[in-house]
Amino acid sequence: MTRELKSRTKRALITGVTGQDGSYLAELLLSKGYEVHGIKRRSSSFNTSRVDHLLADWHERDAQFYLHFADLSDATSLAKLLYRLAPDEIYHLGAQSHVRVSFDIPEYTGDITALGTTRLLDAIRETGIPARFYNAASSEMYGQACESSQNESTPFRPRSPYGCAKLYSYWMTANARDGYGLYAVNGILFNHESPRRGENFVTRKITRAVARIANGLQEKLYLGNLEAQRDWGYAPEYVEGMWQMLQQAAPDDYVLATGETHTVREFLELAFQEAGLDWQAYVEIDPDYYRPTEIDRLVGDASKARKRLGWAPRTKFGDLVKVMIEADTQMLEDKLSGHLERRMSARGGE
Repeated sequence: MTRELKSRTKRALITGVTGQDGSYLAELLLSKGYEVHGIKRRSSSFNTSRVDHLLADWHERDAQFYLHFADLSDATSLAKLLYRLAPDEIYHLGAQSHVRVSFDIPEYTGDITALGTTRLLDAIRETGIPARFYNAASSEMYGQACESSQNESTPFRPRSPYGCAKLYSYWMTANARDGYGLYAVNGILFNHESPRRGENFVTRKITRAVARIANGLQEKLYLGNLEAQRDWGYAPEYVEGMWQMLQQAAPDDYVLATGETHTVREFLELAFQEAGLDWQAYVEIDPDYYRPTEIDRLVGDASKARKRLGWAPRTKFGDLVKVMIEADTQMLEDKLSGHLERRMSARGGE
């Protein structure tokens, strides 16, 4: 690919690119011919496993995916990066995104999840780049919602530091759109999972534990509230909705959800059934995993996205559980096989 052609390629910047959603979004944009840039934080350990398969030597002329050091707590790094890249689209997915952890580190959660959005929006205004901006809002903003299903007009009542921080970022995005004319949208996404979900999130914690228990590597799984009801979808389908939101003639906010609700207990039962196990023999409740303030039920109404974007979820709840179980089982088998091969090699191939 020549540099002249490359200069005409649509360019996107993703914060949180090393996370579940960021990695799927990067794949989607690359498949559409974008040049994709992602932000990664400096760490003493490697944290790019979800996107390593996308990375090429950046010296290569046809490289289309790049990672840059920057941080949502550092306004200067964000502004400098926008000056350099001048992206056409910005997908802001970066955050301290674990709800239970937000109770333990509320100040940090507010700094990164709430003020990080403010810093990025301010950098867009200061640099003057005409980028379209997507903000990852959250169903956690609804909290103990007063309506049975939640849409774009449902009042917000967050019940965690994370939910409060996301609500701040939501309103800052809306105000940037209304006050400064930025093309800025909020995607209010309900829970969406995949084999790339972080291992400390309840769905992945369950599927990973099932694979380990089935292989005799774990005896117990400790969980908190099993009766919490959530609207669970499949993450790769939700990043398609993110992209569709930025392709509209005018910016607006959208809910993405399946419209179905299931309990943690249901997820648990299906996951253990996939392995032919009785979950009650392995699961124990640990009160430390309860939140100081719980949310009983969240279920979204994505009618607006269905009508205006043509977006709709395709993966059913049972299929989602099956996909995650199969992936964690295969991942563990590959790991154990690798360990066995290394032990045999060390012994001279016995």
